[in-house]
Amino acid sequence: MGVIEEGPRRIGAGQTFTCPFCGLPQDRVPTLDHDWVLLEPDVTVLAHLVPAERRWIVVSDGRVTVYGVCPPVAEQRCRIEHRLACPGQELPDLWPWLTALREEGRRASERRDGGEHPPEPDIELPDVG
Repeated sequence: MGVIEEGPRRIGAGQTFTCPFCGLPQDRVPTLDHDWVLLEPDVTVLAHLVPAERRWIVVSDGRVTVYGVCPPVAEQRCRIEHRLACPGQELPDLWPWLTALREEGRRASERRDGGEHPPEPDIELPDVG
């Protein structure tokens, strides 16, 4: 028979590594899927401010899991991946529709600043006042 442990076995709080892109610390934390994720150390954010697939919550044994509940509980806090806060990496495309909207806004701004005007419509519009 094996040794009986007192209390539940806890997984360590993770390990701190230096990010190769920015040189800042990042926490290497185990996930429920028996994998690892690099999280921003000492930062917890209200879950509703973070996209569902980017919310990491700490469970009772110290591991983390994605918290995809929508809408999240108002008080729920989560951790975020270091790469979202890393100044040495390009921010991932968190909301593709918003990225497309920003790109269209950039193009519209360039047209306006460059003196270009949107093309006139081919049809006669009614006089509505």
